Amino acid sequence: MAAHVPLPKTSRTAKTSRNAPLLDEHLPVDHRLNQVYRVGAGLMGLVLLAFGILGLIDEVGFFDTDGDTVAGLNTNGALSVLSICIGLLLFVGMVIGGNFASTLNMVLGIAFILSGFINLALIDTTFNPLAFEIQNVLFSFVVGVLLMFFGMYGRVSSTLPHDNPYWKARHPDRAAQAQSSAQADAPASTQAQEQPARPAEPGPGPTLDKGQGS
Repeated sequence: MAAHVPLPKTSRTAKTSRNAPLLDEHLPVDHRLNQVYRVGAGLMGLVLLAFGILGLIDEVGFFDTDGDTVAGLNTNGALSVLSICIGLLLFVGMVIGGNFASTLNMVLGIAFILSGFINLALIDTTFNPLAFEIQNVLFSFVVGVLLMFFGMYGRVSSTLPHDNPYWKARHPDRAAQAQSSAQADAPASTQAQEQPARPAEPGPGPTLDKGQGS
């Protein structure tokens, strides 16, 4: 009885990785999109960190449903600690940058929008552990939209330019074709620039009139 030999998975894995929509391709560190993701994460992280620290300074109860007002928003100890944790996480994304910062911004943006809807339903109930009020809901929506904007910028669109790294990752064949065409056109243009100009051909010399020669 012949033993069953499992087929190697390397070729299948490589094929899958080539055909999958590659959103996690390496983003160059000096690419301008990397700066957008870093600035977005750092800015939102700073806002949340400041809000959380101000809430802890007021020494509000951890699950106090009445809460206290900080910068026009209602808060308690639990919301303050949660804000600080998310702010620090966004700072980590700012330091790492690249695809990590972009994905983190998108995920947290969706989480903030969902949190706004969930806490909107809990405002008039006895179970409101984060002491949300309507202004907190609106703030959660605004932060969520901003985080999603910073995370999706230059990454999630149907009209990305062909020099975009994410477009190249999703269309490797067309990107390789465009690169080969550019490389083929480069030597011709370089040769045309380096070719010296031909000297002007001398015209016929001056002729003497018959009257001058006599």
